[in-house]
Amino acid sequence: MKTLPWIAPSLIALALVSGGGAADPSGEESSWRAGFGRRAITPTTPVWLAGYGTRRVPDGKIHDLWVKVLALQAKGGKRAVLATTDHMGMSKTIYESLYAKVNRRFSLARSEFMLTFSHNHCGPVLKDDLVDYYPLDDEQRRLVAEYSDWMEDQVVESVAEALANLQPAELLKGEGKCTFAVNRRENSEPEVARRLAEGLPLKGAVDHYVPVLAVKGPNGALRGILFGYACHPTTLSWTSWCGDYPGFAQLNLEANHPGAAALFFNACGGDQNPIPRRKLELCVEYGKMLSDAVEKALAEPMQRVSGELRSAFEFVDLAYDELVTREKLLPIANGTSPLHARWAKRMLKMIEDGVTFPAAYPYPVQAWQIGDELLLIGIGGEAVVDYSLRLKREFGPGTWVCGYANDMAAYIPSRRVWEEGGYEGGPHLDEYGRPAWRWAGDVEDRVAGAVHRVVNRVRGSSAPR
Repeated sequence: MKTLPWIAPSLIALALVSGGGAADPSGEESSWRAGFGRRAITPTTPVWLAGYGTRRVPDGKIHDLWVKVLALQAKGGKRAVLATTDHMGMSKTIYESLYAKVNRRFSLARSEFMLTFSHNHCGPVLKDDLVDYYPLDDEQRRLVAEYSDWMEDQVVESVAEALANLQPAELLKGEGKCTFAVNRRENSEPEVARRLAEGLPLKGAVDHYVPVLAVKGPNGALRGILFGYACHPTTLSWTSWCGDYPGFAQLNLEANHPGAAALFFNACGGDQNPIPRRKLELCVEYGKMLSDAVEKALAEPMQRVSGELRSAFEFVDLAYDELVTREKLLPIANGTSPLHARWAKRMLKMIEDGVTFPAAYPYPVQAWQIGDELLLIGIGGEAVVDYSLRLKREFGPGTWVCGYANDMAAYIPSRRVWEEGGYEGGPHLDEYGRPAWRWAGDVEDRVAGAVHRVVNRVRGSSAPR
């Protein structure tokens, strides 16, 4: 596959605009060790692009896709490893396979490994993610499986690199603000353009915070930047490999700070879109807006993170509202929607084979207490923005929430969104391959309850590994 030389150099040049400087080091002796690892994970085979539920054959790339890893070790030897990728989502199959590999090779407990994905829609389809979503043929299934296996190896090798490169470090945290994310449930795209042109405020809940963690060496040199934002990376919908706005933001930061790694995680952006969109220049602009917000946070006084580390993990059962039945599946299997027909036929085959469907889904919830100053919460699927707003309110300053962690389970609505319905809160679990149409109405209570339990464990006097 070819790179697009006619477009990439000029746009990359637009993206690589210098930002602000870094905060001064405290001068205190650090009790942290940190390491970074990375691998390019751009496909070299014609595996389709993920997202939008259509056949999207790759025709080149704007820039590479990456897995980047941050490994932390506290003064007592406790470790935590965060892997960030430019993928749309990780299936439970891939998450469990990767966890088994890092556990076996590096003796990392489940709570010590967090796998995140940006939800980028210009990355490749992965094994068992949105299994009925794409009209895959046998050849594509083979390519997807081959790429997924190779990608897992790159993640593991990046973890190995990060752990092998643990060096004394200072951690500093701050927060910025970036405003291009729009609540897509409350604002249609034409309405956004009209309201912006008229100077009117947009509607709906948003979370425009930009959490920033700076990792510095003993000499004060910036070694890495972890940052987040709550918004779908769906600026682009074409057929070239690209990291969307998070990819451009990371390019900007790494150009501004040579030798430093920039890692992105998606906060709770399940109901947030970049609007307007569908133009590459907008993608570059949003990446610049986000990297500028990070640079501003780096340039302002940042809070030093003390050297303790605790981790906790839990699978919590999210109950389904109603399981599928043969009677309800038959008309869907013979209906006009190819996507839903594929799902219904697979469900019918499982019923014929005597499969008993579970009444709930094991949903991953994770927490890291990093010093006294930073609480990082990781929850699976596509959590709507209400979760970040609620959890930051309940746990206080220094709470960061990654809403795309470990398993692309499905959209995770709050109670408000569940009651309102719509795409994120209504009967759309079928698109994620689940044996039901909708979560039960207590989904937010179950998720929040599990988060409180893992946070209580990491904020106690001791925490299980």
